[in-house]
Amino acid sequence: MDIILETKGLCKNFKNEKAVDNVSLHIPKNCVYGLLGPNGAGKSTTLKMITGIIRPTAGSIEFEGHSWSRNDLNDIGALIEMPPLYQNLTAYENLKVRTTLLGISENRIPEILNIVGLTNTGKKRAGQFSLGMKERLGIAIALLNNPKLLILDEPTNGLDPIGIEELRELIRSFPKKGITVILSSHILTEVQNVADYIGIIANGTLEYEEKLHEDEDLEKMFMNIVKKNRKDM
Repeated sequence: MDIILETKGLCKNFKNEKAVDNVSLHIPKNCVYGLLGPNGAGKSTTLKMITGIIRPTAGSIEFEGHSWSRNDLNDIGALIEMPPLYQNLTAYENLKVRTTLLGISENRIPEILNIVGLTNTGKKRAGQFSLGMKERLGIAIALLNNPKLLILDEPTNGLDPIGIEELRELIRSFPKKGITVILSSHILTEVQNVADYIGIIANGTLEYEEKLHEDEDLEKMFMNIVKKNRKDM
């Protein structure tokens, strides 16, 4: 199995609290990897360490077979929390701001808007977009640097069923384009519909990591792991 990203014994402490405890992830290339866990389990903290937002207390991260460095962020796109949008600018203008900052050709913008299904928004400003459109524009920003790895933290939060369906199709399309996706969520059905592999974090610890099989009762497995950890507390 070709691994694009691996964490080894990753830990993060905040004062007296251990938010992430000895997490070792193995993310295969060109797949959708679902990172599951209840709210507060340590999913977002783990992703923030992978994207360089916060430093690990202990452990290491490897990207494409070498020790992670900040230069690797050139190959990692991320949407963590709400998309950072300029509400008074159009989708195209939002992306143009980023291409200017990143020193990327503006020629890439129409291609990205097409990928995320925002080609027909014209002069409509981002502040007038639906939540689903804003989420897709946030993903467009994360795709601008042509990443090998795309990290999405709870991307379907607050979306209506149509928005969820559109986002699901978009996420499923990425591995065929050579983009590996880490999708963090606590919505089991969403992960079941898009993921090839799953990892389950509970109380900051990785309790399960395997390929996801079609007939898997993900809800039952997830609840057993979460309940077991609550009993252990």
